[in-house]
Formats: sequence, C-alpha cells, structure tokens
Amino acid sequence: MNQNIRNIAIIAHVDHGKTTLVDKLLQDGGAYRANQAVQERAMDSMDLEKEKGITIKAKNTSVHWGDKIINILDTPGHADFGGEVERAMRMVDGVLLLVDAYDGPQAQTRFVLRKALQLGLKVVIVINKIDRDNADPVKMYDKVLELLMELNATEEQFDAPVVYGSGRDGYMMYKLGDPKNNMTPLFQTIIDHVPPPFAKPADPFHMLVSNIDWSDYVGRIAVGKILGGTIKVGDPLFVLRHSEGGKKVRAKVTKIFEFTGLGQREVAEAHAGNIVGLSGFEDVDIGDTLDVRDDAHALPFTQIDPPTLEMQFAVNDGPLVGQEGKLVTSRQIRERLMRELKTNVSIYIEDSDRAGVFNVKARGSMQVAVLVETMRREGYEILVSRPTVIEKVVDGVRMEPYETVWIEVPDECVGSIMQNLANRKGQLTNMEKLATTTMIEATITTRGLIGLEIDVINATSGRGVTSHLFKEYGPYAGEVLTRLTGTIIATEPGETTTYALLMCQERGKLFVGPGEKVYEGMIIGENPRNEDIVVNAVREKALTNFRSQGSGVVTGLIPAAKMSLERSIEYIAADELLEVTPVNLRLRKRILNSGERQKAKKSGKA
Repeated sequence: MNQNIRNIAIIAHVDHGKTTLVDKLLQDGGAYRANQAVQERAMDSMDLEKEKGITIKAKNTSVHWGDKIINILDTPGHADFGGEVERAMRMVDGVLLLVDAYDGPQAQTRFVLRKALQLGLKVVIVINKIDRDNADPVKMYDKVLELLMELNATEEQFDAPVVYGSGRDGYMMYKLGDPKNNMTPLFQTIIDHVPPPFAKPADPFHMLVSNIDWSDYVGRIAVGKILGGTIKVGDPLFVLRHSEGGKKVRAKVTKIFEFTGLGQREVAEAHAGNIVGLSGFEDVDIGDTLDVRDDAHALPFTQIDPPTLEMQFAVNDGPLVGQEGKLVTSRQIRERLMRELKTNVSIYIEDSDRAGVFNVKARGSMQVAVLVETMRREGYEILVSRPTVIEKVVDGVRMEPYETVWIEVPDECVGSIMQNLANRKGQLTNMEKLATTTMIEATITTRGLIGLEIDVINATSGRGVTSHLFKEYGPYAGEVLTRLTGTIIATEPGETTTYALLMCQERGKLFVGPGEKVYEGMIIGENPRNEDIVVNAVREKALTNFRSQGSGVVTGLIPAAKMSLERSIEYIAADELLEVTPVNLRLRKRILNSGERQKAKKSGKA
C-alpha cells in the first residue's frame, strides 16, 4: 500500500455544491499560484457542463496536502450519467457524501451512495451550505444516517465521520460552532478515515482501464488505478481486450500522466495505488486490462445498469437538409455514434433494419439530449425520434421499467402535480411536509416520466424540483397520456409572414416567428385540442389599390414559444420527429405530405 495516496470520489445530488467544493480543495491544496485567477467550477470543463451547471463526465484531479496526494474524482449527480459513476467507483477507496444542509439527501444521492456501499467504500459525510436560509444541518445529518440504514450500510460505514461547512465560503468544521477558518478539517478527516489504496507494489504491473482520455498529440489515453507494480515509459505490456473476450494485443507505454491540480503532468514512472493515464495504444477501451505478464488474465469489469430508453437517430430527409450543417450522410452519423461507444459505456448503439436509421439505447432522455447537443455543435444534422421504453417479456408477461420519482413543490401547487401524476398512472407512495414546500414520492412508469419534469416546471413557475431513480421492471401499465394537445402543421414551404402568423395564432400557441423557413409537414405550433390542424404560415397580404387604416402596422403577434432540446425530445409524439441542425431545432411529422399522412392513418401505419 502507498501510505501517501488517498483516492476519493465526491457524490451528491445536482446543485448540492459538489464542483464548487472541489474548487476550494484545489485552492487550499495549492493548485493555483499566488497571482493566478481562481477559476470557478474548474472541473466542469465541457461547454455543456458550464451552460447547464451540471457534471456530465467523471473527471480526475489531485490535491497535494502536506506530503499526501489526494486523487479526487468529480462524478455526475444525475442518474442518466450513472455509467460514469459506476466506473469512477472502481478507482477509489472512499467517498465524500456531500449533502445540502437545507435539501438533505435526494434521489441521485441515493443512487450513487448505493453503488459506493456495495463496493465497501469508506464514507465521509459533508453537510454543505450550512449558511443557507432555513438550513438545518443537524436534521439533515439524521436523514443521512436514515439513508445509510435504509441502504444496508455496514456498521463501519454507518459510523462515518461528519464535517459541516460551506464549500462556497471555503470553510469546514468538525462540530457546529467551531471557528470558520479553512478546509483543514475536511482534509484531515480524509487522511484519517479513508484508507490508502489497496494495491500490491511487489506484483508485476497490472491495471483496469476505467476511463478514456484523448490527446491530439498522443491519441487515446487509458486512465485507471494501478493495482500492482510499477510502470515506466518505454515498458512493453499487453492489452487484454474486454470486448474481444480477453484477446491480447502487444503495446508499449510512450507517456505516463499524473493528474495534478487543474491538469496533467508527464512523469517517468508511476507506482501501485496511483490513478494515472497511459498512452501508446492503437486501440484501448474502457474495461480492458493492461498487464506486463504474458500469462495474464483479464480483470473483472463492473456491470453497468442496463438502459431503459430507446430512440432512433436518422439521416435528415427534410427539404432543408444540408443548408445548416456539413455532416449529414449516413456514414458520417454512424461513425460519430460508434465513436461515442468508445468512451460512453452506458449507451448502446446498433444499426436498425432501415438504411440511415440507428437505434440508440440509454439511461434517460437527458443523456441522449447531451449526445445530440454535442453532435449538433460538431456540425451534424440528424432526425431524432421520441424516446420509447425498452420492454421485456418475463414468463409470458409484458413488463416495462418503473421508476421512483421525488417532486418537491410549493404547497399551493400540490393539487395540480397530483392530478398530473394520476393522468400518467403514477402511484403515490409518500408525502412529506417540509418548511415551505411539500415532497411527493411516487412510483411511475418510465413512459409516464417522459415530459413530467417540464410539466412540473410549468405548473410551479420554475420552483418545482424533480428527481427520479430506476426501481424495477413491472407489469405493463396500459396506455399513458403524456401529451393532451394537438399540433399546428404548415402546408406550404417558404418564409413565415407576420400576416399569416396573426391568423395562425388564433388556433393555438406558435413555435415560429416571422421570417423563419418552414416546409410542408413541419410543426409550427400547438393546438389546445387533441387533434392536428394544417395552416398556411407563408401567406402574404393581398395588395389592393386602397390603403386600409393601420396597414403596415404590426400589432398583436405573440412572441414564439421556443423549446429547448430536452423539451423538444420529450414533446414529440410517436408519429413526429425532431430535426436537429447546428442552427435550428424543428419539429416535424414523420410523413411530411398531408395526403400521405391521411392514407397512413387510415391504413394504421402512421
């Protein structure tokens, strides 16, 4: 064992201050020079992470405190990115369980903590944000103990040490009321309680690849914890391919990277227990084993929870294809999706029985939305279908996935949320009155969950918070209505006019404004009645010899309601698609021609 190393992961619910806490640990650990500007949320390196304020990819860093090296893994708090969490847990020996002093443990806290406890990891409890209004750190600590008991923690895990403080303000305390100085109590608790990494320095080198990094200079970098021995630059080794049944491929280490502060540094050698990156491989994937022995056996790889949702990605066949994106062909889209498989082990991609259409299976719509958003920023144009759940047949019974959902809403909104859950065939399991809000717990099908988060936000004017967690497969629940409205569909191609839209908005809410390109079969608005209506959105006002009073003055046109990518994916129905380009999101019918749609509807093929 290497006594000077500690490997920990930070687990918490979204918005509980996890990434901000890492920033303060980096600052106190000397990651910044005296004159260097401190970067906020430094670990959220992806553009999407900065914009959404969430962690998507598990990332490594390290803090030097005294003569000790603390390797820190910042893990996602959203259940859709659980594959990142499960891999990260294989590299660490302890976890910081970060809990908001007002909100307490939430759904994603439960999800990640269960994984950590199953692997026997040591726990350090951090009650964060004690400076928040209405914070109750003592009560939340009790709730954490209840959660540990509920998740069958061992006696040692249940007796986890606790520190209180504020990551944003940069202090931690052993006990409430202690001086608010710095992060030392947390550092010391990590050193005292989390064991050094279990590794065998005397054994030949071997390592399980838990993550993949990329460098434009050296290519793929295999990241993992060295389980035994020492590795030097230039050493030959074998790659045991997880995806090819342990097939051995010869390789040579060209560079070794240690994680330090905000980046990486090259080193000549690395020792057992440390988390490092190695380069020198033509091809290496997550789950592969690296070993110097000729008779080595592949190390066991963590089983990832299976996906519950399936969507289709297809080549854009709309009239505007290629006008806004450069990467539009079936081959280009397929290569990009297959590249995603290399670094994302919780997503499954396969060719469908139709040319140019690919089946993508994932944990949730958020995970797919992140992939779609990344692709559109890279210049791709694609069509995306509505998510459908992955069903099973067990002993002749049709089964579908169920989830536990937690919804925290203002007291006056409870009635409308309960009605929404009832419409989606959700079953109430618990309701708890908090200080100014109510926590609703229910069991609901994954189908019924699609679009629920947006409904909660709308019903509560943005004050509601939704969390969910996969529970089990259960009997098929029958038809679930998640959208009670119809659509307004364009009949003519061209640019929308204010004159036409003024008449169209009398039929419902519009998704497009004046001067936007539309085409036949494109959805330009929402009809409050549960039926589709067709309109001409490009009609121009007829010119006459007489000038009417007020002609040329535009009044009464309501601004278009623009939907986000996640909202669009959850909004579309089974007979609709989302056209995604680097510039626009367009909702459309699968069959664009009105006559063809009517024929398909009558024949039952729509």
